[in-house]
Amino acid sequence: MGVSLSTARYIAPISFAIDFAAQQYGMLSTPNMKDVHDANLSFWSPQPFFIAGFFFPQQLFQLAWLWRLWRSNDQSALEDGAVNTMVDFSPFYTVGNLCIASWMVFWNASDLKTSNIFVVINSLAQLYYIFGRLPPMNLNSTNSVLTHIVSKTFAGIGILDLLHNGSVAYFVHQQPSTAVKVLTGTASIVASKNLWRPPYIRSPKSDYRAL
Repeated sequence: MGVSLSTARYIAPISFAIDFAAQQYGMLSTPNMKDVHDANLSFWSPQPFFIAGFFFPQQLFQLAWLWRLWRSNDQSALEDGAVNTMVDFSPFYTVGNLCIASWMVFWNASDLKTSNIFVVINSLAQLYYIFGRLPPMNLNSTNSVLTHIVSKTFAGIGILDLLHNGSVAYFVHQQPSTAVKVLTGTASIVASKNLWRPPYIRSPKSDYRAL
């Protein structure tokens, strides 16, 4: 999914704008996204106000990341290798935004099984990126730190959406069993430990080493 820096500088903010517009549609349409949520509760349905509280700061980090990407050029890529990481992440970021926007359209139409297709695509794409392509975090680089924050919170949202949308698409109005509660708690602990690797810095030879 490699793209050039010049391409990344455009596709990432455009996808953010599309997703933002879809979110406005989801909140302002009738029924809105919360109406659909309230009508289709299941054992993994989140508290909607918690989700809103998580999304707001996460979008601020996205804007900061987009601004850093937009300001980047070939010279800054030579000076900071994390610019290349931003470029590498941009197609996955774009796919994520487009999937979330598509999800919103089908969610508001109460077509939960179709909306779940886009959730699965996004979740798999983000998990593949953070576990298969994302290099260790360089605390000396703002670009690296922001890319880690944005990509990992994106993946976290993908996991939450996968649990939520999957449960309401196929197990609507069902209460959580003891097994589901235990599985949820265990998976949350394991995921939180694996998503955030130990902090790294760059050695003078430009390779990564753990602090």
